[in-house]
Amino acid sequence: MLIEVESYSGFRADERPLRFVMSGCAYEVIEVEDRWYSPHATFFRVVASDANRYVICHDEELDLWSLEAFRANR
Repeated sequence: MLIEVESYSGFRADERPLRFVMSGCAYEVIEVEDRWYSPHATFFRVVASDANRYVICHDEELDLWSLEAFRANR
């Protein structure tokens, strides 16, 4: 699922997500728990303002962000 992401750009462009919009709802990124890299994308596991965890991906070649996984807070 494609999502809109506002990201922090420091040392690199799109270094880490700050907030994202999914299905018309906006979420703040409270914490980046993990990140990993593939040859053309960066993945982030984040805790959002709704206390749920999301894995979001930035495809660097296409400059697109997508939701890859979701885990509800218990």
